[in-house]
Amino acid sequence: MFSSYVPRWLQVLLTEKFFNACIIHEDARKNEKNIYCLDCCISICPRCLAPHSSHRLLQVRRYVYHDVIRLDDATKLMDCAFVQSYITNSAKVVFINQRPQTRQFRGSGNFCTICDRSLQDPYLFCSLSCKIDYLSRTEDGLSKFLFECNYLPLPDSGLDDGLVTPDSVLEPSCSTKTSSGSGGYDEVWCRALACTAATSEIVRKKRTSLTACRPTCPPVSEVSGNLMNRRKKAPQRAPLY
Repeated sequence: MFSSYVPRWLQVLLTEKFFNACIIHEDARKNEKNIYCLDCCISICPRCLAPHSSHRLLQVRRYVYHDVIRLDDATKLMDCAFVQSYITNSAKVVFINQRPQTRQFRGSGNFCTICDRSLQDPYLFCSLSCKIDYLSRTEDGLSKFLFECNYLPLPDSGLDDGLVTPDSVLEPSCSTKTSSGSGGYDEVWCRALACTAATSEIVRKKRTSLTACRPTCPPVSEVSGNLMNRRKKAPQRAPLY
């Protein structure tokens, strides 16, 4: 997957194991290494920040054992067009690497160009690594994919633990950013949601028509009443032969 023109910081980002305990601060609380230093190409914990304060830093978050980064941070480093993004904790995120699938099934629909994971339109890649894998095989490679970024601070709101609980379910975002940040795909997800709404309306109408076609049965009380009236009639004696 990697080639000579893939920068070192990107190679390490895709292969680094985040959220391991920091061996320097192994006895401290919240010592998970969830910060990536692009200048040193290492992962660090929040207590290791001081020597890296002037470096380009990227906070890594995790959702169900898979690493994600904020889309705003990713778009400063690379073109994230056609990489499916999600919304969690009021922030758009993208997966760093592809996620393993329990079964491979390719039916109708939209799928990741590399790993065949099911996607929403118009996305082509489920993660940054899948797009990098694809572009590395093309003639231009990553030359037009990566941006020059000399300043990448941590969020102004401060660091969090980076853990996204399963209760805050990832939802597909309603827009994606282009490399210029102009939001050229802002209406794409609205169209996708409109299609979903239209599909739901069709299903509702079908259910309504099926209900209308079913034979109507009298209420149970009415049926029981008819049976009781029949029983109250005078018994008819069988004819004698």
